Amino acid sequence: MKRCRWAENSAIERDYHDTEWGTPLHDDRMLFEFLCLEGAQAGLSWRTVLEKRAHYREVYRDFDIAHVAAMSDRDLERLLRDPGIIRNRLKVNAMRENARAALRVIDEEGSLDRYLWSFVDGEPVRNRWKQHSDVPASTPVSEHMSKTLKKRGFRFVGPTICYAFMQATGMVNDHLAGCFRHAQVAEG
Repeated sequence: MKRCRWAENSAIERDYHDTEWGTPLHDDRMLFEFLCLEGAQAGLSWRTVLEKRAHYREVYRDFDIAHVAAMSDRDLERLLRDPGIIRNRLKVNAMRENARAALRVIDEEGSLDRYLWSFVDGEPVRNRWKQHSDVPASTPVSEHMSKTLKKRGFRFVGPTICYAFMQATGMVNDHLAGCFRHAQVAEG
């Protein structure tokens, strides 16, 4: 089977690519998880995040938005000593700030899903890239998403992080045209 090149680096990346990456997500909790994990990944490899993902889910109670928003400073200090996550103070603090911002969005917009998907008018953008070098690191849409999220209080949501989030959650189909998942994701 032909896959996107990045998915051939390890078994965990291959499994993630083959079963999750690029599949449209419409669940607030899962969208929040991906937004947080993409931010945690900044400057690191996605493989590092995937290897720690189960522990992230454990310590953040499966990314329950209200729970993460209510975490105390003491909770965050405890997490900074936990080798099962990426122990960067700014990233750990951003999880709580993002949860609080997400709750405000849900209150104002009805759901995180509706709000985030509005950046692509509720429909996946279907790209047909031929090679890895064709895929952009960011787009005007991810730049707009980044600016808007930052204004709403989200952290670690730069244009590149937003584009990676859009790819991961199926807002854009960036599986290469020759990848077996491109057609699967497009069919929905």
